[in-house]
Amino acid sequence: MNAFDLSRLRPRLPSPLEPVEDERFTRRGLTLSLKREDLIHPDLPGNKWRKLALNLAAAGGRPVLTFGGAYSNHLRAVAAAGRLLGFPTVGIVRGDELAGRPLNPSLARCAADGMRLAFVDRATYRAKNDPATRAMLLEQAPAGAYVVPEGGSNALAVQGCVELGRELAGAADTVAVACGTGGTLAGLAAGLSPGQHALGVPVLKGGFLGGEVRALQEAAFGGPRGDWSLDDRFHCGGYARVSPALDAFARDFEARHGLAIERLYVAKMLLGLTTLAEEGAFPAGTRLVAVVTGAPDTPRPEDEAEQDGGAEHDSGTARDGGTAQDGGAQPAVSSR
Repeated sequence: MNAFDLSRLRPRLPSPLEPVEDERFTRRGLTLSLKREDLIHPDLPGNKWRKLALNLAAAGGRPVLTFGGAYSNHLRAVAAAGRLLGFPTVGIVRGDELAGRPLNPSLARCAADGMRLAFVDRATYRAKNDPATRAMLLEQAPAGAYVVPEGGSNALAVQGCVELGRELAGAADTVAVACGTGGTLAGLAAGLSPGQHALGVPVLKGGFLGGEVRALQEAAFGGPRGDWSLDDRFHCGGYARVSPALDAFARDFEARHGLAIERLYVAKMLLGLTTLAEEGAFPAGTRLVAVVTGAPDTPRPEDEAEQDGGAEHDSGTARDGGTAQDGGAQPAVSSR
């Protein structure tokens, strides 16, 4: 398959827009619809498709090196793309201690899709954008590898997400999306029409994401685009943290609407949007759209046989999601 011909993967575009009846919204005169980005492609769903499409076209079939944590959906999407389009992939994984453990289902799927996994200590991972460190990490990949940043967020990813906003022209007043690295929000806001607003719900704590979104728009468009804001109250403890209250909210939403809800991103966004509605943040008549950026994990048969490498996640405020103490001052790289 020609790696440039991404259309042969047959993405479902535009993604469906599904109205839902929810009395928490309707009793305040609000309408709620779900933008089902999770249905774009079974292996590259939601914002992963939009963020990767232009990057993969730019890579043009070269090997791709990228970064993520032990439960990174981004790593899984890149690995799946490599399998489907026939190019090598390398994943730089945060946490060299993971090299000696059985792969969790997420990393096992990456490996099954052909991704070479290289585990690095947290100090090295935080320095991944330093030229010397980047050169050292590139030694893990074949020559000429194309680098996609953590979470896939760069100028091309932001440009790829513009179409999400364009697909919602005339269909919404406020569009809410969960944010990890800010790329989807940056592109969504740029694609919306005048008078439409993009609301980002960060899933990490720290309050740094506004600067990231502005920097991404500067890189993608040369300056700010669109009307957007962030509400930092709904991270529920930090990246990959699922509080009992969040899980209870997600279970209730699932029971109301018959839709399985992904917990680390989508549930936090829906919690934020519902809380804001109940606080009276939106005037009557507002049309709200919630972007469903992914579905809960559904283990494949081969995953079910794998031992989970552990449920620990870094909980801190840095962009890489963690503030755990590093195991040593020297860079450590372990590969599988």
